[in-house]
Order: sequence, then C-alpha cells, then structure tokens
Amino acid sequence: MTGAAAVRIGIGLPAAVPGVRPDQLVEWARRSDAAGFSSLATLDRLVHDGLEPLVTLGAAAAVTGRIGLGSYVLLAPTRGPSALLARQAATLDRLSGSRFTLGLGVGTRQDDYRATNIEFHTRGQRLDTMLDELQAIWAAPGPERVGPTPSGGRPRIVLGGRSAAALERVARAGDGWVSGSTGFFAEGAAAVRAAWQRHGREGAPRLQAVAYFALGSDAARHAREYLMRYYGFVGAGAAAVADSALITPAAVRGVAKEMERAGCDELLLFPCRPDPEQVDLLAAALM
Repeated sequence: MTGAAAVRIGIGLPAAVPGVRPDQLVEWARRSDAAGFSSLATLDRLVHDGLEPLVTLGAAAAVTGRIGLGSYVLLAPTRGPSALLARQAATLDRLSGSRFTLGLGVGTRQDDYRATNIEFHTRGQRLDTMLDELQAIWAAPGPERVGPTPSGGRPRIVLGGRSAAALERVARAGDGWVSGSTGFFAEGAAAVRAAWQRHGREGAPRLQAVAYFALGSDAARHAREYLMRYYGFVGAGAAAVADSALITPAAVRGVAKEMERAGCDELLLFPCRPDPEQVDLLAAALM
C-alpha cells in the first residue's frame, strides 16, 4: 500500500498486545493482505505477555498469499544455536513462498537475556558470529544442510539498531536497515548509506522505519496504556514513546509523507490494540 505517500506501508501484527485472541490475529492477517499493505510485521521480546514472532508469522503465512512477512526485529542472540534459527527462517521462507524477511537485532532489555542465560554485554559480538554462521548453514551442500533450502540462497536480512557498530553491520552483512523510530531515521539512513559505499556494496540498502498507531474511539487512551506498559523499562522515556503514537488519520498521513521525503522505502506501523477494525481504519486513513 502506498496511499497518501509513495513510501510502502507495512502493518504490524498485534502479537505483542497482551490478550490478543487467535481469531483476532488471523482476521488481522487476512484483512491486511486484502487491504494492500506491503508487509505484516512482528516485534520480539521475551519477558512480556506477547506471542512468539516466528510462530505468529507462520500462522499469518498460512492465511495470506500476497503480503510480505517480517520480524522487525528478532532478538537473535537470545535464540540459542544458529542452526535452529537458520532452519526456522528457511522454513518460513518456504511456507510463505519467499515472502519472509528476517529482521535481526540485539535489543536493549537485560531481562530478555537473563531469561535465556545469554550474556547481555557481548550480544553485538554474538550477533556478528550468528550472521556468519547463518550464511554458512544456508550455503552448505545438500547432505550437510540444516533444514530446507531457502529460495535465492537465503532469506532477506534486515538489521536493526542505532549504534555505530549496528549501522556498520548493515553494510557488512545485511540487505537493509530498520529504524526503531521515525525520529532517528534520517540520521541512521545517512550512516547506513555511507557504510554501504565504503563496503563496495552494489545497489542500495532497504530502509525501513517503525511507528505506532491507534485509531478510532479512545485511541489516545489505548495507545498510552499499551506503550507505557511495553516501554516501562525505560522509565520516564516511556511517556515520550506513548506521545509519539499516531492517533489520527492526519497524523498517519503526515508521518508517511515525512518518511517519503526522508527516503524511507517502507514504514511499518505497529498497533496498540488488537481489534481487526484497526486494519480497516488504517487503510482508510491512507487513502
């Protein structure tokens, strides 16, 4: 969907919204596919009342036929052996007909790492190692390969993060970058493009950004309740995230236009409430 702006518009699944029902999730995926959104996306946190992102995307793949699917971003260092993640990603690639994009990052919550007994302070190094291991696993010859063969050799890889190391990692090992906020997009995108050139990469990186939305009755309340809870770990900063939520059609269109001017390829809009009517309201706002 492009709608009010040339930038592609993806929509998040409500998998991270506490209490989302299976029927809401499936209907959300179907409506998003029919409405013309470019992607269905998931978030990742372990210590939270939310659904596992890759399992959720598998369910979405089964009830859709056109829309892209992506993890934005999966906390790769918490995932254990790279062989398991390689197999999961290749399976989603196969089940979705190559619609899957593997978005990876390291996150900022220490409790997610404590829950998996993974060292938090070396998570960036662990991600670098995993990226090399994933590539080797997908490229292994038939008898030695783990899991199915991904179409095109491997799934598309998009990397998150805003540190200098994270932005350099995109050019070294990814196909693109996803910004965790629209506010940092322009600065981060410029750094990614510069690193892309330094590494002699052909073409251009895929550039994406994330924002939150809630539309319809009591939109401000729904957005604040969900985002204050989800981002409570950052303390006072949670209020700034909550205040940035797009709660009117005009705000949605405005950010879409802003991201278009900034050179964003795809804006991913994540919901603050699980009612599938939100899909219809967002589609109407972008008309």
